[in-house]
Amino acid sequence: MDTALERIQAKIVELEAKIGDLRIAERELKALEKISTRRTPTMAPAPRRRRGPKPALPARAGRKSKAIAPVGARQTIGSAIAETLEQHGALSAAAISEHIKASGRDINNRTVSFSLQALKKRGLVRNEHGSWTLASRARRGRPLPGGQAEEIGAAS
Repeated sequence: MDTALERIQAKIVELEAKIGDLRIAERELKALEKISTRRTPTMAPAPRRRRGPKPALPARAGRKSKAIAPVGARQTIGSAIAETLEQHGALSAAAISEHIKASGRDINNRTVSFSLQALKKRGLVRNEHGSWTLASRARRGRPLPGGQAEEIGAAS
């Protein structure tokens, strides 16, 4: 037969095991709370609007722009890539990204890579052994990414 002291010690061991389990559950709940507070609170869905031109958003006070916008119209990524390739010749996607960053635009390698693939599908650039170059254009008056029209064979 167990003595009262042995029963009390067994109960203490049992309660300490439960406390350990509760502490683990507490840590898990705290971790889940941190994740749920990172997400934006859910709000009622906004009413659907008809598609059309988007209204210009007003500049927010105290908010810094990620990119330095040139005076006038902002250059597209495709035209920035085309301009870089015209100036420097064949370059890797990382090198193109660095040249565009050096011109003052905040851009990353992934954006340049996606833009290069889109330009490749349009036949404006090609990739040879990891270096990107401008593709030769065969059609007259084909628009360049910068908005100018190219005249091929105009001198003949």
